[in-house]
Formats: sequence, structure tokens, C-alpha cells
Amino acid sequence: MKFSRTPVIVASVVVFHLAGLWALHQGLLQRMVEVVVPVMVISQSEPPPPKPPDLPKPVEPPKPEPLKPVPLTPPPKILQPVLTPALPVASPEPPAVLSAPTAAPTAPAVQAAPPAPPPPAPPPAPPAPVAPPKVELPSSKADYLHNPPPDYPRMSKRLGEQGRVVLKVLIGEDGQPQKAELQTSSGFERLDKSALEVVMRWRYVPGKRGGVAEAMWYQVPIQFTLE
Repeated sequence: MKFSRTPVIVASVVVFHLAGLWALHQGLLQRMVEVVVPVMVISQSEPPPPKPPDLPKPVEPPKPEPLKPVPLTPPPKILQPVLTPALPVASPEPPAVLSAPTAAPTAPAVQAAPPAPPPPAPPPAPPAPVAPPKVELPSSKADYLHNPPPDYPRMSKRLGEQGRVVLKVLIGEDGQPQKAELQTSSGFERLDKSALEVVMRWRYVPGKRGGVAEAMWYQVPIQFTLE
């Protein structure tokens, strides 16, 4: 057997209406209206949100006007005066004068340049320096002089004294000793005295200057050595 839904729907609608009537009778509906109405009133009292301000439209910069070409004015023309040629005035011809032919001017004679002066003569050469006269020192070593050796003092031999003595002797023009001086001592008086005595007994070859004998100083070394 089939179940019909229509009676169930009708019963539900009836029950719903009955419940609404009962609720209205109890004042519940009035409370619901009081609660819902303020909320709706409040929600309606709120102002709508402001619209965003309109942004200003960008202003386009003015376009520069194209430069107009300036017409060039030609410079003013300068009027030049027009010169009219002067007409020749006829003049009476002068009578012809016969003149003697003139000789052509002679060209001036070209003067010859004066001769160049001769170059100056070179200065005379200075005289050659005169060579100093040749100097020959005295000598005591000639074989023909036969000069004896100095005496070796006996006391000096015993004591072992020896050394070298240098004397300075002035030789005259005749080869004779004029003066003797001790220049370097041997360190022993006996040896120096023996050397001074012997050089004053010797003979010498005199010194010469330019071939002429002349008194000169002469160094005489004497060596004392024990054998």
C-alpha cells in the first residue's frame, strides 16, 4: 500500500500556524520584533563609507609653438654716381719745334772695388828659452886623487862601534876643501870626528857651471863597518 505525503504536509502547516499564533499570544513575537528592529535601525543609521576623492587629471604641458622663420630683408642698394666721361676740348696745335738730337746719356763708369788689405803679419815667435848652464858637482872618487880611507879608531873597534856618517863639504875652485859640516851622525862621536878629519885631507874635482869651475857644497858619505 502506498503512503501519501499530502496529509503529512497539511498537518505540518497547520501545526506551524498554530505555534505561531500561540507565540504571538504569549508576546514572544513582540520581543523578537523589539530586538530585531533596533539592530536594523542602527545598521541603517550608519552613514555609508565616503567615496575616495577623485584624483586630478594630469595637466598636459603646453606644446611650444613652432618658430616661424623670419624673412631676411635684403640690404638697401647704394646708388653709385655715374661718371660721364668729359669730352675732349679741341686745342690749337702748337707749331712744331725742331730740336737737335740729344746724345744718349752715358752710363756711369763702374768703380772697381778697392783691393782687400793684406792680412796682418803673424807676430814674431818668442825667443827660445835659454837653457840653463850645465852644472857638474864636485867629486872625490877619481882614481888619480888617491884619497886614503878614514882611520877606524881602536877604541871603537873594541867597543864594536859602527855606523854611517854623512858630511857636507865646501869644495873651492881649486878642488881643495874649505869647510866641512856634520849632516848625519853615526851615533858615535869617535867615528864622526875621524870622518871630519879625513874629508879635510882629501882632494876633489871642483864643481863646474857651464864649464867654469865654481865653489860648491858636496855631500860625502862614509861608512864604518867592522869586519
